[in-house]
Amino acid sequence: MKNNQEIILGGGCFWCTEAVFAGMAGVIETYPGYSGGTTANPTYEQVCSGTTGHAEVMKLVYDEEVLPPHKILQIFFTMHDPTSLNKQGNDTGTQYRSVIYYTSPDQQKIIEDFIAEAAKDYTKPIVTEVKPLDQFYSAEDYHYNYFKNNPEQAYCSFVIAPKVKKIQEKFTLSNNI
Repeated sequence: MKNNQEIILGGGCFWCTEAVFAGMAGVIETYPGYSGGTTANPTYEQVCSGTTGHAEVMKLVYDEEVLPPHKILQIFFTMHDPTSLNKQGNDTGTQYRSVIYYTSPDQQKIIEDFIAEAAKDYTKPIVTEVKPLDQFYSAEDYHYNYFKNNPEQAYCSFVIAPKVKKIQEKFTLSNNI
């Protein structure tokens, strides 16, 4: 239990981010939610309006000995476009921004070092925000395990499933996605 850590990742729709990491070796739990805005206890509808300042994010609780932070960042940067400002695919708005909220100074350094190194692999600048976690608000219950619970839904079939497949093919960390 002493090796469990948390990181908050925003890479577009939180259904996608959760689906990519859920069931992966080293992942203890995933929690879709909202961070980075000014509205206390926002609803999904409020966040989708783009007026709260919040991003759709996923809190990842992980065992750093099984799933080190560097590997999480590799997966995160593979599953979304960190050079796309406030947009991932057809999801547009600040609520879909690329953002990482860190929970310790050590984590901040790991993230900043990773981004500095990763920037060499991109032709456009990385726009991923890196900020300390201020507040995390859990999403409504129906968002949890959305992909797993709604695999036939169009967004799940056409947007999430290809992302999950891409990560499974590139990384050998998946258990039961």
